[in-house]
Amino acid sequence: MEKSEFNKGVIYALTAYSLWGIAPLYFKYIDYIPAPEILMHRIIWSFALLLLMVVIGGQVAEVKKLLKMPKQLSVLACTSILVGFNWLIFIWAVNDGRLLEASLGYFINPLLNVALGMIFLRERLPKLQLFAVGLATLGVIIQLVVYGSIPWVSLLLAGSFGIYGLLKKKVNLKAVTGLFVETTILLPIALLYWAQLSSETANFSSNELSLNAVLICAGIVTTLPLLAFSAAATRIPFYMLGLFQYIGPSAMFIMAITLFSEELDQTKLTTFAFIWAALILFVFDIWRQSKKVKT
Repeated sequence: MEKSEFNKGVIYALTAYSLWGIAPLYFKYIDYIPAPEILMHRIIWSFALLLLMVVIGGQVAEVKKLLKMPKQLSVLACTSILVGFNWLIFIWAVNDGRLLEASLGYFINPLLNVALGMIFLRERLPKLQLFAVGLATLGVIIQLVVYGSIPWVSLLLAGSFGIYGLLKKKVNLKAVTGLFVETTILLPIALLYWAQLSSETANFSSNELSLNAVLICAGIVTTLPLLAFSAAATRIPFYMLGLFQYIGPSAMFIMAITLFSEELDQTKLTTFAFIWAALILFVFDIWRQSKKVKT
């Protein structure tokens, strides 16, 4: 691979994960709008933007081909529900002052992916990565046993996105094509929800132009980082892409305790400590394995 392409890949990866990391700023800006309504806009305007990209990118034939493949469509029907659920929980968590819990979910996610790969794809784990997964699990168990609570927001986010990724491996589609079909499946539900909605911000004709513009930007907030991620994935090694993914939850964590003044109490700190320790081991082992491959 040419150095220029590698450098572009790094820039795309930084862009993707940085945009995901600062996405809560957008949802916090419109936190007076109910989460289901924001999700509705996210689906509708993502569909509009992705439709434009499918047409301009010459992927219409690929979409038509996909629509004739019932097995892939059935999987995408499941992934569309999972991604819609994940979006809804994330928006609600941000707007309800639970960004710390959301960031924890995305710290847990890569470790959960490893566990899912081991269980469902029969992937063999190096001992250090297996220990890292166990350490993360122990952190959640300690919170449950010692503090009598469970980070259900974090687990729902990590679980829904982890299963989403697992199912997406089965269809192996381009990012734009897959997401377009998923949003197409969700579109009728979003439109029906909009048709019966009676909130103060539901009627575009009575909203201020600036508010309508902000709501339409939900499509950009959703789609732009995914496109950057897709561009990065073809230009840099997979292990390196995996290391960049911690930019997002790290940015969320910092924003939660600085900009939004969320409390990092003993319960959350204990769980975070175990997850961070697990991630350090996990990242170290990925780096070590990559060095072995190179040599």
